[in-house]
Amino acid sequence: MKNDLERERAKPMRFSGYFRLSTFAFLLGCTLAAGAAMAQPYPSRPIRWIVPFSPGGPSDIIGRFFATKLSDALGKPVVVDNRGGATGIIAFEIAAKSVPDGYTVLQGGASGLTTNPHIHARLPYNAERDFKLITQLVATPNMLVVHPGVPARSVKDLVALAKAKPGELTYASGGTGTSNHLSSEMLKYYAGINLIHVPFKGTGPALTSVLGGQTQMMFSNMLPAMPHVRSGKLIGLAVTSAKRSTAAPDLPTVAESGFPGYETTSWHGVVVPAGTPAPVVKRLYTELRQITQQPDVKDRFALDGTQVVGSTPEEYAATVKSESAKWARIIKAAGIKSE
Repeated sequence: MKNDLERERAKPMRFSGYFRLSTFAFLLGCTLAAGAAMAQPYPSRPIRWIVPFSPGGPSDIIGRFFATKLSDALGKPVVVDNRGGATGIIAFEIAAKSVPDGYTVLQGGASGLTTNPHIHARLPYNAERDFKLITQLVATPNMLVVHPGVPARSVKDLVALAKAKPGELTYASGGTGTSNHLSSEMLKYYAGINLIHVPFKGTGPALTSVLGGQTQMMFSNMLPAMPHVRSGKLIGLAVTSAKRSTAAPDLPTVAESGFPGYETTSWHGVVVPAGTPAPVVKRLYTELRQITQQPDVKDRFALDGTQVVGSTPEEYAATVKSESAKWARIIKAAGIKSE
């Protein structure tokens, strides 16, 4: 009996023809279903547009505008998902770990791509490895504004005041590593002055502090600052671009004000997780590029001094590379490190 059992166990397993057919049908069905899903035209469902900052700020305004335009172009909802905090780190980590299928896009700005890597010793994402660049959408200069109570009506006046009262003037920012923070640090670097940094959780609260006189100055994005300058609640001293802004042609640039070579802009683009299929990347680029070429889009942003760019992925990559090198120097000189 024992030998008979051993011989039976040694025999190869045989399956009935029905079982083999059922298994084959099941596997074939799974293959066909997967193929059908992959063959669906892009997009076939809503797209998530991650904004790395809280609602109401300039990043959110820009993101919602382009998300609406992209939704119209693709014929599918593009839903804005605000993931503010840690100067964009939270949003970038979420995007980096998302499925690379084209249904998650990230509004990639300067802090996440060019400054965070130089400020933070460890990041939960790699700016070069984890993303594909689609296009740079817009670039806007910051505007140096002061509270009306500050006795300065030019950059020269402000620098003189800072030198007369070293360490007494405070400047607000939307957080460590943001464009308005680093624009201020660049002025300190060029002018050799000592200003006190007061970081807030976003541009909106920072600007509110200057309006209320709790802080004396700020390099604000032009989009939220312009209405307050026009009303006289803030005094505009200069813009940070290489050329004067069409939205405020009477304001000089910081470079014109005695600091040649000074130039900063706040810019926004679109990136997707690495591994996103090339046809999807091409579709997104094509649609976004066409949106940036629309006259009404350019006119809408020109009112706030914002330049619509619509760069190629290669041009976007060149911008990221040059900006990263520039800010690396300023961050090192200022000794800026993560808190």
